[in-house]
Amino acid sequence: MNSFERRSVFSLAGIYGLRMLGLFMILPVFSLYAEGLEGVTPMLIGLALGVYGLTMAIFQIPFGMLSDRFGRKPIITLGLLLFAIGSVIAAMSDSIWGVIIGRAIQGSGAIAAAMMALMADLTKEEERTKAMAIMGVSIGMSFTLALMIGPLLNAGIGVDGIFWMTAVLAAAGIAILYLLVPDPLHLNFHREVETVPAQLKQIFFDAQLFRLDVGILIQHGIMMAMFSALPFVLRDKLGLPTDEHAWFYLPVLMLSVLGMAPLVMIAEKKQKMKQVFIGSILLMMVSEVMLGTDQRSLIAVGIGLLLFFIAFNVLEASLPSLISRMAPVESKGTAMGVYSTSQFLGAFVGGAGGGWLSGEFGIQAVFYACAIAALGWLLLSLGMKVPAYLSSFMMQVNVADEAEADQLAEKIKQLDGVHEAKVILEDGVAYLKVDKKKFDQQQLMALVGGGSN
Repeated sequence: MNSFERRSVFSLAGIYGLRMLGLFMILPVFSLYAEGLEGVTPMLIGLALGVYGLTMAIFQIPFGMLSDRFGRKPIITLGLLLFAIGSVIAAMSDSIWGVIIGRAIQGSGAIAAAMMALMADLTKEEERTKAMAIMGVSIGMSFTLALMIGPLLNAGIGVDGIFWMTAVLAAAGIAILYLLVPDPLHLNFHREVETVPAQLKQIFFDAQLFRLDVGILIQHGIMMAMFSALPFVLRDKLGLPTDEHAWFYLPVLMLSVLGMAPLVMIAEKKQKMKQVFIGSILLMMVSEVMLGTDQRSLIAVGIGLLLFFIAFNVLEASLPSLISRMAPVESKGTAMGVYSTSQFLGAFVGGAGGGWLSGEFGIQAVFYACAIAALGWLLLSLGMKVPAYLSSFMMQVNVADEAEADQLAEKIKQLDGVHEAKVILEDGVAYLKVDKKKFDQQQLMALVGGGSN
């Protein structure tokens, strides 16, 4: 990346990280705080935790469309303002319904699509994957940091103070947007794709992508359901004061990163992605059974939570990679949109479902239900095909019309090592997925000529 791109990517990742930090900080403490709210029930606690996922899923596509019409920065600003307003409403509410409304408004500022679009406007095509990876790392760091500092902040300023702090983080995000994020040097808009319904149909009916979309829904559902119950286990079953929960999470999260690293390396370097993926789902299922079975031992709960976070971190890193590898080259953006929507819906279903289960059947039922959900995911994933280990490749081409573009794409597909090829007439670019071990760039040059990336 050049300096312009680095500045763009890291400032945008910072904005998104601040926003997700604000959403996640209440996870380890909210269930206990909510006991003192007017009209509270276990199900409403879960709904308050997860409702942001519902509104985020609903408004993600409209916000992306608005950013195409009115510009990226104004729509991102609107989203951050809604996030701040929702935070203030939640901070000032004495009733659970007030917090639910505040959380719903937080989620309605669904800026993910507009942020990704601005990232695309500010980076070259060949740097796009790296840029998205940096964005993903910022989200993961926000989640880990939130679980550690949430209980500490709760001890100092309370959950209502955390909501106020979240509003301040949203304001900081707006400041970064205008002070640090550059304006695009040119508008990087592509044609309006006329076949969006066809692309959606293709993505929805792709069995491999369907498995991954259901998987991210289940994974985030399990996480939200678990955090509707886990704080009560730590406080009521283990006698751990709320302000000491951070010191319980800290070593667990640090060890989970150490446990995750070799598994990710095995998956990528040894090309054992499916084995590691299936094993991680199994590990998550085992962790939920442990958390549901023994809630009187600090060590047992710690081990169960450690296994969960090792599995969660591996799967969180693997799923986007698998989506990008399995999605058709011309529909990768659509596939990622469906994937993100599934993730947000999972947070909603998990939060509301976990709260309902806790109220109707007790805390143990939440963990056992999570284990059953993981088992269903495991069975669904057994039929997953091992994705080819391919690399993205882009080349400038000269074509006169759509017919010539389609003919060139078909010729490129016949070359050794080329698995997919799509020629975009308006961009004058051929996008390929290739096996580097078999792909001969000279053959492609001989066929079309021009420059490549």
